[in-house]
Amino acid sequence: MGQQKPLGGAGLRGQSAGETSICTVGKSGTGLTYRGYDIKELADSAQFEEVAYLLLKGELPDEQQLDTYKRELRRLRTLPKPLLEVLERIPADAHPMDVLRTGCSMLGDLEPEDGFEHEHEVADRLLATFPGILIYWYKFSHEGVRIALDSDEECIGGHFLALLHQKAPSELERQVMHVSLILYAEHEFNASTFAARVCASTLSDMFSCITAAIGTLRGPLHGGANEAAMAMIEHWQDEAQARRELLAKLAEAVGDDRLYRVSCEAEKVMWEEKELFPNADFFHASAYHYMGIPTKLFTPIFVCSRVTGWCAHVMEQREHNRIIRPSADYVGPAPRHFVSLQQR
Repeated sequence: MGQQKPLGGAGLRGQSAGETSICTVGKSGTGLTYRGYDIKELADSAQFEEVAYLLLKGELPDEQQLDTYKRELRRLRTLPKPLLEVLERIPADAHPMDVLRTGCSMLGDLEPEDGFEHEHEVADRLLATFPGILIYWYKFSHEGVRIALDSDEECIGGHFLALLHQKAPSELERQVMHVSLILYAEHEFNASTFAARVCASTLSDMFSCITAAIGTLRGPLHGGANEAAMAMIEHWQDEAQARRELLAKLAEAVGDDRLYRVSCEAEKVMWEEKELFPNADFFHASAYHYMGIPTKLFTPIFVCSRVTGWCAHVMEQREHNRIIRPSADYVGPAPRHFVSLQQR
């Protein structure tokens, strides 16, 4: 019998790594549900903060609970002065994902999770501060200005745009951000979520778990799909060019006029040639572009949303924890004797 191929060779693809009550992927409805709710219904009808509450607390909030939650998130937006000083030292050419990774870790130094009973407070703090961490660094490093970290916006997506552009977004822009953040919030045991759960299984703190998740998402095989989509479609002049180059680069996007047309053509050709649908990142790219969001900030927006799913998984892992410690199939040299240095 031939030697069995190690699971690592397939990247653990298709292997069940545990149980979760948070999310399903590809098992019912449109293929994605959050705690039993179909993603299409949530995207069509909910605000992002409702979905964040659902993921972190298990049920959708009523009106009073939602209002209280949004006020609390707004109260938590401010950043401690030492963190602002660290952000000001990060150069403009740093990767924005590295900025969020550093910001998360530094916040954990300044406000450590003092016992797991405070995990919900830490999750809310991270959700409230990530837009400010990212945009404060961006505005200071690229424009030399120090911005205030509060805005008149109640919702996280609107707050992100208000900090970036220093003006109130339109209602349409707020709604686009709600939908975008909802679609990004959770996706079962993807690489970054699994990294967070592995870290949590050692009984590490929430900040360490989320830092591990950010570092995992930073890798190009996991994050960056919407940035790649923008890099692809921004150079296409019309639908015909999209058709010629699609098979060389299948990526993702949305928007209006030229970018919208080539994106729709790309979606059409993907189905005709490969019977594949583009993922959410494909149409997010153009939407972000038309809201004036720099391409380098696309993937960090993902973090501003996915932190809800990550924190929910950390909490779930802690509930019935066993350390995640898989074994490996050894494929190295057979046993051999040590040879002294003089005889090698």
